[in-house]
Amino acid sequence: MRKLSIYIAASLDGYIAKPNDDLSFLQIVEKEGEDYGYADFTATIDTLIIGRKTYDYVVRELGASHYDNGERNVYVITKTPRANTGRTTFYSGSVGELLQTLRSQPGKNIYCDGGAEIIDAFLKEELIDELILSIIPVLLGGGTRLFKDGRQELLLELINAKTFDTGLVQLHYRKKLPNDPSSVVQMH
Repeated sequence: MRKLSIYIAASLDGYIAKPNDDLSFLQIVEKEGEDYGYADFTATIDTLIIGRKTYDYVVRELGASHYDNGERNVYVITKTPRANTGRTTFYSGSVGELLQTLRSQPGKNIYCDGGAEIIDAFLKEELIDELILSIIPVLLGGGTRLFKDGRQELLLELINAKTFDTGLVQLHYRKKLPNDPSSVVQMH
């Protein structure tokens, strides 16, 4: 079955953006030639799900081809329908139903790039299979929280933890399956 993965960066105090959707804190860990495993990760996916606010920000900053590169399907979750363009579909239905449809089709894995509202919707329905979280070495003190309150507890299993000379720490978790005694941890 195609798994749903979250691959996202957050401050040490749990924010994915500063106030006003400011992502400038990510520049703290920018380093020539270092992508923190992003290229390897995106080679495993062929479908991307993203919230409209995050999509609009990235398109404005990096251009539409950052997501719709002709090699993957992009689903933008929005409350306001828009015309589809290229391989980008603007979707206003249930994220659970979308994921069920996608998982029933052949293909590689599915990547949710945020934002916080979309991640929260998937968490509430317990649909996330793995979470790759890059912790940026900064305390922002405010902004958009990665995890919202008001959902059930979700047990995770640590798959891998990596540290980088920029101070970034990357944690790779998968949803802990019931009665799964296995525990594989690789520290780098």
